[in-house]
Amino acid sequence: MNFPLYKQMMKIQMKSILNYAIGSAFYMILMVWIYPSIAVNTKSLNEFVKVMPESLLKAFGFENGFGSFESFISGEYYGVILTIILTIFCVILPTQLVAKLVDQGSMAYLLSTPITRGKVVFTQACVFFTGIFLIMLITTISGFVGYALFLNEEDSFHALKFIQLNIAALLLFFAVGGISFLVSCISNDEKKSLGISGAIAFGFFSLDMIGKISEKVEWLRHFTIYSLFSPSDIVSGDANLVLSFSLLGLIGILTIAIGILFFQKRDLPL
Repeated sequence: MNFPLYKQMMKIQMKSILNYAIGSAFYMILMVWIYPSIAVNTKSLNEFVKVMPESLLKAFGFENGFGSFESFISGEYYGVILTIILTIFCVILPTQLVAKLVDQGSMAYLLSTPITRGKVVFTQACVFFTGIFLIMLITTISGFVGYALFLNEEDSFHALKFIQLNIAALLLFFAVGGISFLVSCISNDEKKSLGISGAIAFGFFSLDMIGKISEKVEWLRHFTIYSLFSPSDIVSGDANLVLSFSLLGLIGILTIAIGILFFQKRDLPL
């Protein structure tokens, strides 16, 4: 990794990273703040959940009801909202770090310096991982801050499950970003890279949602990495964390490694 380049790219991307991180933290604090009022009506809400279609509950991660803060947040935030927001981030940032620089000619300038292609693109990968790590770290911290400010001992809060939720989310978006990074490394055009990465990422997300809604097409979930991230299963203790963590981490590492190899071998436009 080239540290001067890393510092410069982090400086350029930090505003965008912090916007996502602060937005996620704000929403997390908001969820913690409103949970006590939700918890008061847990019984009636759980009765309402029981009469809803099981497929709909599964699609939005409400299978566990509202018995704990983790159950509430897994469906209310991690199930859909955070996933959509950070999928957008993991499509845009890798595209900006590689394909945009190639498209604008800035990459040729970087490669004219005494830095190897491998170091340049590996540094960009480190910038991406730092960004997603900071977002999830700030999100996790905000959850604990919200707990200290707004929840009391009567409100159930399982710190380990909450941490596991955030680790799972980090690894999911590392994998999604890895795929986008690979696409970015083989693209000369920023818009095409963005379009392809977005189609793959949101195509995977859509397949996962459709597979959850109907048992007849549940097999579609076998073709998407989003099936490896199940907030409700993590909260209930039914998730195979070792398997999902390992697969998501491996997907992220392999796609970034393949992207770096492709970038080293390919011809760049003048």
